[in-house]
Amino acid sequence: MRAGTRKEFVAGPAGRIECAVDSPDGARRGFALIAHPHPLFGGTLDNKVVQTLARACVDRGYEAWRPNFRGVGETEGTHDEGRGELDDLAAIVDHLKPERLVLGGFSFGAGVQVMLARQAKCEKLILVGVAVTRFELPPAPPGTLVIHGENDETVPLARVLDWARPQDLPVVLIPGADHFFHRKLQPIRSLVHDALR
Repeated sequence: MRAGTRKEFVAGPAGRIECAVDSPDGARRGFALIAHPHPLFGGTLDNKVVQTLARACVDRGYEAWRPNFRGVGETEGTHDEGRGELDDLAAIVDHLKPERLVLGGFSFGAGVQVMLARQAKCEKLILVGVAVTRFELPPAPPGTLVIHGENDETVPLARVLDWARPQDLPVVLIPGADHFFHRKLQPIRSLVHDALR
């Protein structure tokens, strides 16, 4: 974990949930909950895209919570194909009792956050490389920020557009970016800064 990041544990339905927490320098505006990519394919709370989302939220005054999903790091439980992970994120929201909440996620984590946004009141949902190929996703709330890489081979852009089109949901395309946004993290940070202005 980077300097200034603290570790917290939240009680979840399958045991304790490990979270990295990044706090803003000034007054806290609210909370941001950021979810990581698929745990069976190396996703952790230290993923570069996840850290970029968290830092952008911290820049805008939100305290950013980055949990590890079940079976990753010190989080207890075993992977549950999104169902248990959704329950765990809901447990963190219940623990925080936020008046203002931003939900963000990358890939698998973004898919779980779409489902969480159906039951947790959030002021902004931010999805990066949302895993529409892994989940049957419900519509996203109006005003959701969807960011996708032009050259994403893991989640093809066409599939994201098929999900977004019936909702008239805009998708922000980052030219030249692959699924992991190698050398393309700054545009994500800038887009989140603008969205949380």
